[in-house]
Amino acid sequence: MATVNTVPYWQDAISLPMLHRLDSDIRVDVGIIGGGVVGITAAYLLKAAGRTVALLDRDRLVRGDTGNTTAHLTAVTDTRLGELVSTFGREHARAAWDAGFAAIAQIDELVRAERIACGFEWVPTYLHTPASWAHVEGDAAREDELRADAQLATELGFDAEFIDRVPFVDMPGVRFDGQARIHPRAYLAALLRRIEGDGSHVFEQSPVEDVTASPLALKALGHTVTCDYVVVATHNPIVGKASLAAATLLQTKLALYSSYVVAGRVPHGHIPDALFVDTASPYDYLRLDSGDQFDVAILGGEDHKTGQEPDTTGRFQRLQEALIRAVQSVEITHRWSGQVIETPDGLPYIGEIAERQFIATGFAGNGMTFGTVAAMMARDAVQGVRNPWTDLFDPSRKKLTAGTVWDYLKENKDYPYYLIRDRFAGAEGKSLRALKRGEGLILDLDGQRVAAYRAPDGSISVRSAVCTHMGCLVRWNPGERTWDCPCHGSRFSPEGSVISGPAESPLAEVSRSVISAS
Repeated sequence: MATVNTVPYWQDAISLPMLHRLDSDIRVDVGIIGGGVVGITAAYLLKAAGRTVALLDRDRLVRGDTGNTTAHLTAVTDTRLGELVSTFGREHARAAWDAGFAAIAQIDELVRAERIACGFEWVPTYLHTPASWAHVEGDAAREDELRADAQLATELGFDAEFIDRVPFVDMPGVRFDGQARIHPRAYLAALLRRIEGDGSHVFEQSPVEDVTASPLALKALGHTVTCDYVVVATHNPIVGKASLAAATLLQTKLALYSSYVVAGRVPHGHIPDALFVDTASPYDYLRLDSGDQFDVAILGGEDHKTGQEPDTTGRFQRLQEALIRAVQSVEITHRWSGQVIETPDGLPYIGEIAERQFIATGFAGNGMTFGTVAAMMARDAVQGVRNPWTDLFDPSRKKLTAGTVWDYLKENKDYPYYLIRDRFAGAEGKSLRALKRGEGLILDLDGQRVAAYRAPDGSISVRSAVCTHMGCLVRWNPGERTWDCPCHGSRFSPEGSVISGPAESPLAEVSRSVISAS
């Protein structure tokens, strides 16, 4: 594992030029916060519709969770079709899958219109019982359940077929046609190049610190982007100009999960060119990226609630072992992790959370498809066009069955537990001398809980261990070398800067007196 590249395969394969920071006050039609699939696609579509846009990202573009995706372009939702029917009814369940197909069609249209070389290919998705080489804990769908899935999908008008033996995994499953794969970084990099100019702008390393209501504007780096509409495309929405109560309520509906990925080179033809998803919980997912000399197999899974798994390295190890069992000739080259956000009823929240403020979150494992849907819906919202999925994905939708209310409570009961327990639980040490190189520990220094990290060169970083979102204590993630919050999934670098929200501020600095007391 020591020689494996720990940045996403996409990032290693395609580099992007450094863009400039916001350095002056500007005026545009639409301000967009976040440079992932939602923000970039929305900016492109809005500019194509004749609007001026300013796209701002706090870090580099196409990093974050879009950069960590495995880019399965599939309308097959994480929530099984039968469950969607039970919750929302047949027509709404069909509409949710239709949205996914519409997203794939939109991506195909942009790839062809802009002649983007990004490995886009139409491939099937196979939903199947776990392969013999997979690491599986807990129950998985039986053959009869998969037959029912195929029948229901066919009744709702989708191309689905039950198969006794799915290629490669040699297990029962369902084949869904009309899905696709893509190189996400190559695709989004091409869209980015079409946004700048003619009154539109793209800014990196320009964190939005505030959203004001009158006039509507974004504040970043001491400058102001005045606009008529705001699109919050930050994966986990920032507060913006919504009330704190509304933003907090939305956050209680979101459950953040970490997901792990390993990738490696395999000879051509060893794995079919398709998308594979098993029915375990958590499930594994596999795809290829084709190359001239070899293919790259990309296997993901091992999901858990962010901040609630001490052995993150073991998650990578189990995926690596599974991929080697599947293809013994594989040469493991990359490993990385990402984050997915789930909602109580299995569908994303996309729409206005305040007047002229649009959000998009809760995509689960369908980030590229639902993210593209969100961009399409944002374009329509700005233009006053009625979108067919507005009510279904409305962030304030009220439809909850007994089952989904139970899931909502289950996902959120952790917060007060962790807030109280971590305050009174014992720290991992009381001296910086306990730190080993490359290690992070929660220490009790002079009565204060701190997140202490010793870099490989021996230098030490000490920050407050209190998450800046809602006050939980972060935990050290040894597999990724990050500080993760177990309550709502915020992640911080070893030195305390924000990697992913909902936290918007870095871990607080610790006074010299506290450090010297150690």
